[in-house]
This record gives sequence, structure tokens and C-alpha cells, in this order.
Amino acid sequence: MTLLTFRFAPSPNGELHLGHAYSALLNRRLAAQAAGRLLLRIEDIDISRCTPEFEAGIVRDLEWLGLEWEQPVRRQSEHFAEYRAVLDRLIAEELVYPAFMSRGEIRAFIADTEKRGRDWPRDPDGVPLYPSLDKALPMKERKRRIAEGMPFAWRLDVEGAMVRTSKDLSWTEFTDETMTATRTVAANPREWGDVIVARRDIPTSYHLAVVLDDALQGVSHVVRGLDLYSATGVQRLLQDLLGLAPPRYFHHRLILGPDGRKLSKSFKDTGLAALCDDGASPRDVQRLVGF
Repeated sequence: MTLLTFRFAPSPNGELHLGHAYSALLNRRLAAQAAGRLLLRIEDIDISRCTPEFEAGIVRDLEWLGLEWEQPVRRQSEHFAEYRAVLDRLIAEELVYPAFMSRGEIRAFIADTEKRGRDWPRDPDGVPLYPSLDKALPMKERKRRIAEGMPFAWRLDVEGAMVRTSKDLSWTEFTDETMTATRTVAANPREWGDVIVARRDIPTSYHLAVVLDDALQGVSHVVRGLDLYSATGVQRLLQDLLGLAPPRYFHHRLILGPDGRKLSKSFKDTGLAALCDDGASPRDVQRLVGF
């Protein structure tokens, strides 16, 4: 019998806060109820912002909360070769293309388009979609720019990818924390446009790494914040393209700050380390997040 597998996957680019505590504790509770596995994954592909010091703080905070997880811990920065192999496959199948436009060029192109009366589409986070000009570049020109060292990112050709996927691209979503009722959600990766799947110097992105990691680690249930709900559509597309079985999902409520906004790592007063230093107990944290 296959054990259900849950994971908590923080990025070591800051200190954990109450929102992270809620997600970690919920994953622990669901794993325990299912007599399943709980994994810790360190999502540190952003090597410019992620540090060993922040990772050590994450481990310290989670141990203080009383969490235990299987060893070894998977660190994404140690698996770039695996991501590169998958990226090479997407390149060979012409599902991705090198995108050369800088942020300034993107802003100027969109501003000019909107000046002429056309509203430019935005993704669910409000970010303008990437213009598709680079998709029309001849292969010779792409290779020339890459050989000359022009900065670029690999972007997924979403329209081309959708042609190759199953017609009923969807995922199974649990509807509450008891995880007893589910519904089917239609994936809509087009709302994100041609997302980045790798950088020139880092052969992956969040989307590409997370779908490969979940598959390689046998993750059966992805329990994460509601802020990542829409991103699941892109990840389902990548899973379908790569032939990866999708896990089931539950996107839980967010812990909000005093101003009603989602917590971020800049909220020092809700950081777990600060709460511990102020004399809070792990049980106090559980009460603060509604456990």
C-alpha cells in the first residue's frame, strides 16, 4: 500500500512567519491523520537571495514548533542537473523559446500598445503578460543572440503546449481542511501567458522545479496557500507535457496581517523567531493561527 505523502517547501530567503507555521502545522496534521509521510523540501533555486543562515533558521523554527520530517531533506540547488535534463527535453521538443526582452523593453512595448487603445492582458497577479515577439525569431537569430551572450530566459510556449496536452486539463482540489470532499478544477494556464521555466544561468524556475520535485519525491497531496491556487494551472500543463502524474491539491486559507494583507517575510512582528524570543510557546503559535 502506497503511503500518502505531504511536503512543506519553504524558500530560505527570509524568516518563517505565522503563515508558514500554519501551512507546516496543517501538513503535519494531515500527514499524521493519514498515517502518511511528511517531507521538508528547501526551495533554494534563487541562489542570490537564499542563504544557509536562513535555511538554518527554518529548521530551527520548525523543530521549535515540534515538527519532524523524513531525511534526507531535498535542496533544489543540489539538483540543477535533473532540472537541466528536463529543460533540454522541452527545448528539443520546441515547447520553450529564448526570450530576450528586458523589463524596460517590455514596459515600453506595452505602454506603446496601450497608448494606441489596446488594453494589455495581465496574469492573476496583475503582471502584464510577456509579448510574444520572440517566438517569431528565426532559429539562426536566436542562436546568434545566445552566442553573443545576450541575457535571456526560457519561456514556455503556452499556445504550442496546449496543442499537445489532453483536452480535459484539470486537477482535483479538496474543499476544506478535513480533505473529505473534492471538486474538479479546470486548469487555465493561458491566463499566465508564456511563463519563465528557466533562466540562462539557472536551468529551472519555481514552476518547473516544483512539478519535477513533487513527482520524484512521490508527493501525493500538495497542501499550500491560496495565493498559489491559480499557479496550479501552469503546473498542471507542465505535468501533462512531461507525463507526470498530478498530486491532489488543497489550497488553504491565508494568515493575514493587521492590515488585512497576506503576511510576508518583512513582517517582523509575526516572525516565528521573534515570537519565540518574546516568550511565546509553540502552543501559542497554534492558537494564533487557529489550531
